[in-house]
Amino acid sequence: MSLSPPIRIALVDDHALVRDGVKSLLNAMPQFQVVGQAESGAQTLELVAAIELDILLVDVGLQDINGLELTRRLRALYPGIKILMLSMYDNQEYVRTSINAGALGYVLKNAPSTELIAAIEAIAAGGSFYSPEITRKLVSNPREEAELTPREVQVLSMIAKGANNKEMARELGISVRTVETYRLSIRRKLNIDTPAALVKYAIEQGLVSI
Repeated sequence: MSLSPPIRIALVDDHALVRDGVKSLLNAMPQFQVVGQAESGAQTLELVAAIELDILLVDVGLQDINGLELTRRLRALYPGIKILMLSMYDNQEYVRTSINAGALGYVLKNAPSTELIAAIEAIAAGGSFYSPEITRKLVSNPREEAELTPREVQVLSMIAKGANNKEMARELGISVRTVETYRLSIRRKLNIDTPAALVKYAIEQGLVSI
């Protein structure tokens, strides 16, 4: 029986000690392989263009390019890239901005190593992951549950996994305008306005893995 190839990971953090620590943790496990490192946004853009990787771990607080802006640029250049934010900040606005930029997860640096491992595995498998402490804060206003149609549930699941409108339209065999209609209907039914809150709802309902 052949073993699955390791998940190829690159690390982006302007602190060498952090990179070394994460690299040592991940390389000690057979399912992971750290294939590159960068300490700045500029280096990251060069790195991603030069190597093949499965997941990019990005620190929010880079010095030359904010990690959130870097994520936005990378997703524009490489729509299929999977990015996990690793940050010391549990600021809700940072989390929401990272989701809007296209990140598929957000893990706090003070989280246990098991949480980082779970996040990488979930994202590699096509899901998303947010630290439990983060998900508890994303949505603070209670709301009534609403009945979504099966197609709306499918669209919500794809939103939570980071798919854009064109990707969803292609996957579902419908027009982009129809996808937009479904998204509007979902937001109205759930009384949810932000992508971050939609992800939180999808996690609560078991539509994506955490």
